[in-house]
Amino acid sequence: MSSVRNGVRASSLEVRWTKSRHSNAEGNCVEIATLPEGGIAVRNSRDPDGPALVYTPAEVAAFLAGARDGEFDHLV
Repeated sequence: MSSVRNGVRASSLEVRWTKSRHSNAEGNCVEIATLPEGGIAVRNSRDPDGPALVYTPAEVAAFLAGARDGEFDHLV
């Protein structure tokens, strides 16, 4: 698992950030990056210097499975 802690300044991570092709022109998007140690970082694209949240691959897989199943559709 990654040694990077939650809340680290996202811009301090030397990673390649990726955003969804479904992101809109107003910048309302979340960006993700794979960390060298194996974790997955998430940041708000409108605040690239803000905090990054770090998850394990298993945590992200569980979230994506729930999203695919529609578990979070009530949020939007």
